[in-house]
Amino acid sequence: MNPREAKSSIQVIERMMSLVEALARHDAPVNLKRLATETKLHPSTAHRILAVMVENRIADRIEPGTYRLGVRLLELGNVVKSRINVRQEALPYMKTLHEQLGETINLCVRHQDEVVYVERTTPAQSPLRVAHVIGARAPLHITAVGKVFLAHEGNASCAEYAKRTGLPRFTDNTLCDSDTLAREVERVKNLGYAFDNEEAEKGVSCIGAGIFDDEGRVVAGLSVSAPSDRIRKEWAESVRKTAEDISRAIGCPPKA
Repeated sequence: MNPREAKSSIQVIERMMSLVEALARHDAPVNLKRLATETKLHPSTAHRILAVMVENRIADRIEPGTYRLGVRLLELGNVVKSRINVRQEALPYMKTLHEQLGETINLCVRHQDEVVYVERTTPAQSPLRVAHVIGARAPLHITAVGKVFLAHEGNASCAEYAKRTGLPRFTDNTLCDSDTLAREVERVKNLGYAFDNEEAEKGVSCIGAGIFDDEGRVVAGLSVSAPSDRIRKEWAESVRKTAEDISRAIGCPPKA
């Protein structure tokens, strides 16, 4: 393929993508004239590209001159979704946050009434024991990420968790009262991040935020753990922002 042909092929792809994006902006089928106007394409050019899109099920022709996105995009989207690995997507962001803060960064998922640590980046001489081993578990109410999971389940689920587990104590700071936990969980929901103030281990504090999938569900949590005399509350924004970046990487739309 000569350079002119290559440039022409790329231009066609760019025009097709502009049509896909234009169709995506509308809930109802869109007519050719409007699509041409929004994409700044000549109607005959838009019509030719749409014909190929219809043939390949990227677009559906509802009636002559009216189009909507095709089911093939849904099929491809499901393939992409099935192949997304949260741990794999999160690790580069975790490493960047670790370099920024210089402390242990954890990735957790939920299993029943516990969080499970599935990945971490940690300083070579880290004194931390909590989450030091991948696969370690901890009750939801004693961890920052666990509180995030509880916050997005709602008040009723949080009360059920408290009743079911009895909120066992791990340190003097553990939240062992259901009303206190409910207030803390509500605060987490409003802030978008959570703190563990030596509630799991004396001398160790943590800041966590949720990672959301394409349906807005919390599927994992990101946290930074450090000795309490080194952790800084202002790190919360960096943790929250990194969790948002990971969320977008696995398909969660950006917040309005």
